[in-house]
Amino acid sequence: MSSFTIFGGRALRGDAVCQGSKNSSLPILAASILSGGEIILENIPRLSDVDATLKILNYLGCKTKRENGAVVIDPSGISASDIPENLMREMRSSVIFLGAVLARTGRVELFSPGGCEIGLRPIDLHLEAIKKLGAEIIDAEGKIVCTAPEGLTGAVISLSFPSVGATENVMIASCLAHGRTEIRNAAREPEISDLADFLNAMGAKVSGAGESTVVIEGVKRLHSATHSVIPDRIAGATLLAAGAITGGVVRVNGLIPAHLAPVIDIFEQAGNEIEIKSDSVLLRAPKRLKSVKTVRTMPYPGFPTDIQPPIAAMLCKAEGTSVMIETIFESRYKYIGELIRFGAKVRVDGRMAVIDGAEKLYPANAVTPDLRGGAALVLAALSAAGESTITEIKHIDRGYENLERTLSAFSAEIKRTD
Repeated sequence: MSSFTIFGGRALRGDAVCQGSKNSSLPILAASILSGGEIILENIPRLSDVDATLKILNYLGCKTKRENGAVVIDPSGISASDIPENLMREMRSSVIFLGAVLARTGRVELFSPGGCEIGLRPIDLHLEAIKKLGAEIIDAEGKIVCTAPEGLTGAVISLSFPSVGATENVMIASCLAHGRTEIRNAAREPEISDLADFLNAMGAKVSGAGESTVVIEGVKRLHSATHSVIPDRIAGATLLAAGAITGGVVRVNGLIPAHLAPVIDIFEQAGNEIEIKSDSVLLRAPKRLKSVKTVRTMPYPGFPTDIQPPIAAMLCKAEGTSVMIETIFESRYKYIGELIRFGAKVRVDGRMAVIDGAEKLYPANAVTPDLRGGAALVLAALSAAGESTITEIKHIDRGYENLERTLSAFSAEIKRTD
């Protein structure tokens, strides 16, 4: 079991480079199987979720390797159309392979992804959308089989919720469909635009990504491509929050600042001074953070649910009372009980968390409940003067590449023990 030992209480200072986006990498890796030639993907982070995705690609028959800092994929040898349950359990978002495998082979067999640490991840939206493209679906005893032996056919698909995963699955599946597909109420996250850029680099015809309506004109085949994944806006915001909670001055390089707009607004409301350049954000924390009246998670361009836990940790040091309202995941607050171990004063009522800022946080031993909740605990430990231990950091490794090394660039005292 791996853990972090953190000696906190010092103001973080320095520069760090943001990793590539996890939430872009996974669907782009899945979509690579549509190509008729070699795919080269740059800026793919080294994460356990990425490793799990590569295992699925290898199982399907792809050849994958890391070379010169890039991931190289040869999908020419694809021979399987099923994804075993053990591989799906390694990565909950593996349902993103639904549209890709179906479009490539005319059939896909997978298991329902079920829930995860932060709540259920139903795939009804995915299945209904794929069905509208002409797939036949059998769902029995947790196993889902989709077939389209004659290929998929374009359709108008109106999503009841702007689901990122469902939007991605339809975009990928419809690239090789017959005719035109229109996705209404599509997700607008930057990762959607990044996926569209990759698909278009392979020869797809995708337009409107980043807006509420995405249009895909089906083509007969896709080809080799090279693509660089966008920076991880959640990881970048987490690093800025580390500077804020410790009263430091930190700069995160390699960002696209526009992607962080709703988070930067909260940083500024909390009294942080923000300096934005073309590819970096500098944060100067005040002597004492200020409370924020209400933070409500929303689909992009609203405040992202994935950064809610680190920002909640930051507000635990703010003067006054802040309110956090979670609208996306029903179990996002599982980390709060562990955060209270550090002296945080937080009350949870359903989807609302009321945070009474404390002047100090104190060292503690805490257990990571999930990916983003684990990041919140690391931030609390960095703020608390003394030695803290964070265990079960395998969850953190799903989304943060060598977090201890990145934080060390800010002169944080953090050590990994395996």
